[in-house]
Amino acid sequence: MKQLLFLLFLLPFFVFGQKVFEIKDGSKLYNAKITMEYCDDTGCSGEGLVQITKKEGKFSQTLVSEDLWFYLDEKQKPSVNIIQLYDEQSPLIFEDFNFDGYQDLAVRNGNHSSYGGPSYDVYVFNITRGKFVISDELTTLATENLGMFQTDSKRKRLITFNKSGCCWHVTTEYAVIPKKGLQKVYELEEDATNSDGETVSVTTRILKNGKWVEKTKKYKLSEFYPE
Repeated sequence: MKQLLFLLFLLPFFVFGQKVFEIKDGSKLYNAKITMEYCDDTGCSGEGLVQITKKEGKFSQTLVSEDLWFYLDEKQKPSVNIIQLYDEQSPLIFEDFNFDGYQDLAVRNGNHSSYGGPSYDVYVFNITRGKFVISDELTTLATENLGMFQTDSKRKRLITFNKSGCCWHVTTEYAVIPKKGLQKVYELEEDATNSDGETVSVTTRILKNGKWVEKTKKYKLSEFYPE
């Protein structure tokens, strides 16, 4: 019965003039096929299907996004693996988000992050189950900040950005603790709401040996934000 209901859900995608995009350069391991309900000359939005297949092997999994929102380039194709703050963010991001050695996948699910920015459903590959499974923790991270988080593979950190108005910004770094989840380990706060209108207070908070070490210093706006 569940399989029948899933097939009935997919039926509109195969009946009403859907648009299909194949992505073969986003991953060394996987190919992706995006099937969209609605597209025009500039981009696509609405419900979308993402079929992931292995370049070698029989693996296949289909993921559903309620609003797979993305732009199209001059060749009428979507980008992949692009994360630009306040700019282009691709419908699919292939990366090892939890640093366990297996490639994961983030799928665009509309514009529900801070200030109406891009938001994502983040899936991690579960080796025991042999498929991608949703990570609520990482999905929240990609929804409550300014778009998709960045991944620093060398330092094994996930980095988020957020703001309030023009003059308060915060950069936060998280470590991924095996079998426990995310732990905030670093924060950089830039507060230019000072009453003098000429300085910015920069506060760094670093987690060391289980305790937060905080330092604050003021800079002239012209020095900290050179034009």
